[in-house]
Amino acid sequence: MEGQHIATSATAGGTIQRTAQLIGGIYGMARNAKGQGNSTRREKGGGTIRQRPDGTWEARVVLGHDPGTGKQKRRSIYGKTQKEVREKMTAVIASLDRGTYLEPSKATVGQWLDTWLSDYTGGIKEQTRTQYEQVCRIHLKPSFGAVTLLALKPPAIQRLYNKLVESGRSPKTVKNIHGVLHKALQQAVLLQFIPVNPCDAVQLPKAVKPDLCVLNEEKISEFLTAIKGSEYENILKVDLFTGLRQGEIMGLTWDKVDFDSGIITVDRQLMYDRKGKVYKFADTKTDKPRKLKPAPFVMDILKTIRKEQFQNKLKAGKLWNDGGFPGLVFVNPFGGHFNKTTLTHTVTRIGEKIGVHGLRFHDLRHTYAVASIRAGDDIKTISSNLGHATISITLDIYAHYTTDMMNASADRMEEYAKRFNLVKG
Repeated sequence: MEGQHIATSATAGGTIQRTAQLIGGIYGMARNAKGQGNSTRREKGGGTIRQRPDGTWEARVVLGHDPGTGKQKRRSIYGKTQKEVREKMTAVIASLDRGTYLEPSKATVGQWLDTWLSDYTGGIKEQTRTQYEQVCRIHLKPSFGAVTLLALKPPAIQRLYNKLVESGRSPKTVKNIHGVLHKALQQAVLLQFIPVNPCDAVQLPKAVKPDLCVLNEEKISEFLTAIKGSEYENILKVDLFTGLRQGEIMGLTWDKVDFDSGIITVDRQLMYDRKGKVYKFADTKTDKPRKLKPAPFVMDILKTIRKEQFQNKLKAGKLWNDGGFPGLVFVNPFGGHFNKTTLTHTVTRIGEKIGVHGLRFHDLRHTYAVASIRAGDDIKTISSNLGHATISITLDIYAHYTTDMMNASADRMEEYAKRFNLVKG
């Protein structure tokens, strides 16, 4: 293994990796005798990989040349396996190619956050990345931006979290901020910029599970009466009895509604991009399409909506404008999609009218879920209809109500057992 090297070099077009098996007694003896490797002057971004005597692996990357002495500036990267150091070396070379490489000893937290956002968040949703950028800009950079990575310690991070709680931020918000910082610093650990992740030693505030806002039958009746005849009656009524997320119902298109089978396919959502200040289609929260079969009366409502929409389009003529989102189920009289903020405020205003303070659009989803539980639907079906990634999420959110369901099931079994004279008294 002593003679095995993997050499890489960078070009203007990107990073090129080549593997070379260098064999021969002369080369091996020369290394043993002189302690020297390949004497060829390597360009910036070049590198080699070797196995060390203790069995671990080392990659050496040429970072450039010292402007004063002209000597090569190198960085060593270590790992337990050849694959591990190769991946780390490739990441370093790629950052050299892009001009975003930071020397570990000099990099500040602010510089690293910029590099992390630029180079290591490419595989996440655009909306999630935008949220990461906001957290870095609003909370992390103002607090630690000028501190070097190596100087960032747990007490400083703990002080930030404590300050956020004292200022009224919820434990969930602090947890989200912590999640972003932890991800960024964990990547720095993997690249050996820092030895450990300082986030691992902090304590997060205890999350208090908020009470769900769920409309009971009386309030559901009042809600339906309050929205009757309004521009938003159809979208709110359908959402109340399907449990779709706000973006999902706003982005529902006619080609996803199968009237023959009575099935609706949910595979995307209409989201507002705060960065670009435009609406756009995006994947669902879990990236997985799902199918649900609503009650027949919901499909009847959709048929009525389609008929009315066709008539509105004829009336509007050239004034009909879908805004680049053709085929939406829920639109205004001129074909445009609804505004997310307006819908949110409408639901809150109606909530105040019927005596439910702080009612959110998302609470319609909770109401649907709880109504399904109380109706005796099995938890797997409910979870599938809601689009939860796992059943455990559904059970966790609606734990109180699923307990009621289990109690009701036990009572039914008790009544059934009476038929066999198994119940005393």
